[in-house]
Amino acid sequence: MSDSNPTPDWLEALQSHKLFAGIELPMLEHFTQRMKEARYEAGDVILREGESGNRLYLIIEGNVDIVKKVLGKETVDQQVIATLGAGETFGEMELVDMQPRSATVRARQRVTVLSMSGMDLHAISDTDIKVFSLILMNLAREMSLRLRKTDTWLAGSLFSIQRYEGPEQRG
Repeated sequence: MSDSNPTPDWLEALQSHKLFAGIELPMLEHFTQRMKEARYEAGDVILREGESGNRLYLIIEGNVDIVKKVLGKETVDQQVIATLGAGETFGEMELVDMQPRSATVRARQRVTVLSMSGMDLHAISDTDIKVFSLILMNLAREMSLRLRKTDTWLAGSLFSIQRYEGPEQRG
C-alpha cells in the first residue's frame, strides 16, 4: 500500500462518484484537501472485519471484494458477498453507527482509493451545511440500495431453503 495526498487529477473522478452527486467543482476541490490517496495491490487487505475504523473510502480505480466471515459446520469460512468498483464507496457504515468494521475489504486487482475520516466529513458541516446534507443523503441512498439488494437476496435464499426442505421437514 502507498499513501499520498490526492492530485487535482482526481477531481474528474470525484465529479462522477455517487457520493458527490450534485456537488459543484469548487466544493470538490475543498474535499480533496482533506482526502488521502492510497493504492493497494491484488490481494491486499484494506479493512478487516471486526476492527474499529473511522474512514470512508471512495474507489477511484480497480475493484475490491467485500468478504464476510460465515460459520461452516466445523470452520469459519470467508465468503465474498459483493464486488465494488470505481465510483462506489465502502467503510461508510462505521461513520454512521460507530461499530466495528462489518466486513473485510480486499483488493481484487490493483486499486486506488481516496479516503476521508468521519471528522473530516463532519468538518464540512461547519463550512457548508447544504453540501454536508447532500453528501449524507447520497450516503443514505447508497446504503438503502445495498439494504434492498440484501433483502432481495435473503428472501430468495429463505424461499429456496424452504422449497428444498419441504413442508414435512419444517414441521
